[in-house]
Amino acid sequence: QVQLVESGGRLMQAGASLRLSCAASGRTFSAYAMGWFRQAPEKEREFVAAISRSGTSTYYADSVKGRFTISRDNAKNTVYLQMNSLKPEDTAVYYCAADFGGSARSSYGVDYWGKGTLVTVAS
Repeated sequence: QVQLVESGGRLMQAGASLRLSCAASGRTFSAYAMGWFRQAPEKEREFVAAISRSGTSTYYADSVKGRFTISRDNAKNTVYLQMNSLKPEDTAVYYCAADFGGSARSSYGVDYWGKGTLVTVAS
């Protein structure tokens, strides 16, 4: 069992930067690929970024590539999402995800979800 708790979401102005954190419980954090997904109002949940178990490989949605950076600290059981040059269209609830058997790039393979943290970007 893995519990994920996101933090860091808040109201921001367009162009600003924000870092989200996701703290995981358990001693097997490094066994999971980790990802961030987001869900905007009246839209489906979508992939944002993912990172491999060792942290050596990262993947991004085209909409955030070059602006967002995912990272992890296996010693702290934490995954981060650094978001730069925020846009109003980045407004969403951001969810942390843990994927044991896959790459955390698809919601179908996710084993555990956090409850989400709200990011609102004002223009």
